[in-house]
Amino acid sequence: MSDRRAELEAAPWGGRTRRYDLIKEGVVAVVVITIIVTALSTLFGSPDDKQITFKQWALAAPADFYATSVHELAGTSGTAGYGAPYNTASVGVNLGPLHLAKIAGVTHPVDTVNDFVITPLTTVSNAAPVADALKQWQGSDSKTQSTWATNYDDALTKANGDATKIPAGNFGAVPELATGLMTMARSGSLDGALLSQGNYFQSDNTKQTLFLGDGSYFSDQSTASNLQGSTWGMMNETGRYPGQAWLWLYSFWYQISPFNNANSHPFGANADAWIMLIMGGLSLGLIIMPFIPGVKSLPYKIKIHRLVWKNYYQEENL
Repeated sequence: MSDRRAELEAAPWGGRTRRYDLIKEGVVAVVVITIIVTALSTLFGSPDDKQITFKQWALAAPADFYATSVHELAGTSGTAGYGAPYNTASVGVNLGPLHLAKIAGVTHPVDTVNDFVITPLTTVSNAAPVADALKQWQGSDSKTQSTWATNYDDALTKANGDATKIPAGNFGAVPELATGLMTMARSGSLDGALLSQGNYFQSDNTKQTLFLGDGSYFSDQSTASNLQGSTWGMMNETGRYPGQAWLWLYSFWYQISPFNNANSHPFGANADAWIMLIMGGLSLGLIIMPFIPGVKSLPYKIKIHRLVWKNYYQEENL
């Protein structure tokens, strides 16, 4: 069999031939495809929405921004309790006994109190009440600061986010600090203040993204644009426009039980880790497929190629 195959491979081509201008064909193909892609992109391309800013958030949903600022001070926000790689507040996701984030440790430290509220306020000239509150906060010990922030956070929650309905209490500098940050955000200076923390040339938007994610406004915008996990958001562009189709398999797992239930243990609560493991296993299987005994010989056994080339061989009498 091998001798016959070698003989056929060495024999001159006996099929049909025709002249072919490869350069011309390539140029025509590129030009035609460029025109088609440009036209379709113009007619059906997804909208290019501008990035969400803190100014936009503070103006559109002031109560949400104010409440989120208080959460950051009180340490009750999602970022404050996230754990590694930002802090040690939680053990993070796990694969059985393996706590992956904890093993990696805190590699990108984020202090929500100082990074999101106090430090930005020190970069601008504040009105007298805010400046006094900032001095009062910085002059107090951590226990007092925590008591103030926790008391005000609880009171704001009981008032359903309406600061005007909160009775007097032991809140210290917290109300004025939250108000000062709101003013700063509305002026448009908070975005730059958060980005400027770090190196001179800064391109790390982690802190802005985390702060935005702690509020409801960012999530609401994602929901409106069909970008949530429950709507296959991982593979969508803004709105109902298709995006990275190759991510469908990764996004698929988030649509089925138990991965789509965050309260389901151990899989739902650690969906990211388990899905990463599943996709890693599938990817590895795809890579080593040519080396798996039995699998690599399937094309010879199934012989689908004979059906594909059947008409050609009949026409050429091969």
